[in-house]
Amino acid sequence: MTRALFFLDLAAMIVIWPLMLRYGCWGSECFDATPHGLAALLYPSVNIVCLYALGLYSREAVLGTRASLARVPLGVSLGAVATACAMVMLSRAVGPPANRVRMFAGAVLGFCAAAIIARLIFSLLRQAGVFRRRLIVVGAGNRAWEMMSLLGAPTVRAQYDITFVQDPAFGPPDSRMYETYRDCIRNIPLTEILRLAQELEADEIIMGADEHRDINLESLLDCKKSGFPVVQYLSFVEHEVRRVDVRWLEVGWLLYSPGFYFSVLDRVLKRTLDVVVSLMLLIMFSPFLLTATIAIKFDDGGPLLYRQRRITRNGRVFRILKLRTMRVDAEKAGAVWAAERDPRITRVGQFLRQSRVDEMPQLLNVLRGEMSLVGPRPERPEFVGDLAASLPLYNERHMVKAGLTGWAQINYPYGASLEDARAKLSYDLYYVKNFSILFDMLIILQTLRVVLWPSGAR
Repeated sequence: MTRALFFLDLAAMIVIWPLMLRYGCWGSECFDATPHGLAALLYPSVNIVCLYALGLYSREAVLGTRASLARVPLGVSLGAVATACAMVMLSRAVGPPANRVRMFAGAVLGFCAAAIIARLIFSLLRQAGVFRRRLIVVGAGNRAWEMMSLLGAPTVRAQYDITFVQDPAFGPPDSRMYETYRDCIRNIPLTEILRLAQELEADEIIMGADEHRDINLESLLDCKKSGFPVVQYLSFVEHEVRRVDVRWLEVGWLLYSPGFYFSVLDRVLKRTLDVVVSLMLLIMFSPFLLTATIAIKFDDGGPLLYRQRRITRNGRVFRILKLRTMRVDAEKAGAVWAAERDPRITRVGQFLRQSRVDEMPQLLNVLRGEMSLVGPRPERPEFVGDLAASLPLYNERHMVKAGLTGWAQINYPYGASLEDARAKLSYDLYYVKNFSILFDMLIILQTLRVVLWPSGAR
């Protein structure tokens, strides 16, 4: 569905932007090789990037039309401002100032209208069932319930028509499944699944039974030979939710499915991205860092920086750098997780945490090679041992360097419990398994959304 929304955005911009551009150029030709051609291409390109950075193509935004529409003006305005600044720096390639003002106004009004129209059309198409997929899930037990929980209740109804096949040999369905989805459960032998797939015109069949032993795989093979794709439960969750379900994790699935591969070129490109972006950010945000250090000193007169032992790639211990946000004696009783409304946080520290400014000194850790811009959150050694003992494959997240931002950080709020650690691990394993330099760049872009809406910061 996210791709469909993206193409609707493109179509709406292709229709509206030329009209606004004509207004901005007072009827002159703007799509030839004149200087205006640069702005004509740059404005819509940056607009799309900003919409993505604010999470307007995420699953949550796609399904929550009202919340998505509320973010459109900010995303469009950021794109217009960024492009206008670029045009000023490239002033020789831009027309008279009056034209720049009109093009800026045209971009804000035009792209807002285009994005709103695209989302309203998308919402109507979604309500009409255009994007709904027909799925058959083998099994209606605990694993099926976990899958529905991961997909989310609003998503299930809006995106899928799901039928659960509970062979009598599997035993009774999970009581929660029966109570919530009883109308979707078919108590039929697995030998009849091909007939059911043909009847429902299924798009996909998911192997989601709690136990795989003594299952008639020939019936599923017949479905595959007849053109109905059959996928494993873990592969379906990975593709749809972009997480690895650690509750039902099977080492065999990890072993035989693609991923967990890092070439020399991958590591060189990642390190290059780390150095270039870190230097740029340090230069851009140096005034904010200077202001923050002055505020910390005036607040309680204590040290400016806080150094703490953390774990990075291959279990290596390093000292992370952060602006101090807690009282000097915050951990006199030992290491503890930060809590919501933690009384140890200073007045200035609360703002620094919410704005993520306290994380900026970690760019020095990135330049020193101890961290990366993107990776799992660096955890404290005092907690790693307990988490690794409680969560399977927890140490696999240390295949890459710890990150200033990451897939878990932008998708899950800050957590201070074992359940939170398990949820974040599902995102970290997905990142490590599906690493690419493009994925890193997309995560960096979406970090802007977390900075602007820091609901999970502590």
